[in-house]
Amino acid sequence: MVTDNLKQILSDYKHFLRLEKGLSEKTVEAYMQDVESFLKFLSEGEQTVSLKDFTKDNVLAFVYALSDLLSPRSQARIISGLRNFFNFLQWEKLIDENPAEWLESPKIPKKIPEVLTIEEIDAMIEHIDLSGFEGERNKAILELMYACGLRVSEVVNLKISDIYFDEGFIRILGKGNKHRFVPIERHTKKVLEIYLQSVRPMVKPQKGHEKLLFLNRRGKQLTRHMIYHIIKQAAERAGIAKKVSPHTIRHSFATHLLENGADLRSIQILLGHESITTTEIYLHISKKQVREALYRFHPRAH
Repeated sequence: MVTDNLKQILSDYKHFLRLEKGLSEKTVEAYMQDVESFLKFLSEGEQTVSLKDFTKDNVLAFVYALSDLLSPRSQARIISGLRNFFNFLQWEKLIDENPAEWLESPKIPKKIPEVLTIEEIDAMIEHIDLSGFEGERNKAILELMYACGLRVSEVVNLKISDIYFDEGFIRILGKGNKHRFVPIERHTKKVLEIYLQSVRPMVKPQKGHEKLLFLNRRGKQLTRHMIYHIIKQAAERAGIAKKVSPHTIRHSFATHLLENGADLRSIQILLGHESITTTEIYLHISKKQVREALYRFHPRAH
């Protein structure tokens, strides 16, 4: 059972997440569920739960209980949510210290992403139905995503003014509202020029969507879900059995660069990764290249 005082605190915390931190409703609910899971754990045995129960020992017991029930990823998310809640209580001067501050989140194994071959990428593009506006648009989207390693959000927000044909670059608004410039090679440049000259004018943009590069049939911005559907449909038509998503195209872009000799720092810049450690996952993918490098350059191999 939760005391009335704690109920009010939970209400204030929810208000804080919505208004002060500006989080989405889905994220707010996730944070609240984390706290409610902890409170439910404490309330077993019909005891009354209050602020004095937020101790290191209780948090540790809760984490131990989680280890038998949830995956490391889920455990890490809940621990992070609790830290955020206890930080709020500290800011409000309701507790002296954060009982979860010293906890280490479980290590989450890096999942090596699926990668397509160059032939599979080509097959996806070749199997797009080009009989109408949407097919030509989808071809341009897929060509651009593979040529530049774009995220879904970067594709749907791309503007016509972000393409610099003369300079051979596109300007991308990435995570954290940070811009980066990615070169576009001759083939992709030609695909985009054809799309802008012959295909994009076929749809009348709705008010507020005039500057966007890619539009749906009603003249509005494409959604992330629509991009997922375009990629999935292209893979199915090409007969690709792998689980393919927009991120698969991005991973393939980076892997193919690495396999053809690009250095990791350049790939990091092209992908818009803030940390090189994020880019290092591609070292695990390209085992063939690592083996060849050893045989070619190590003195013992000669």
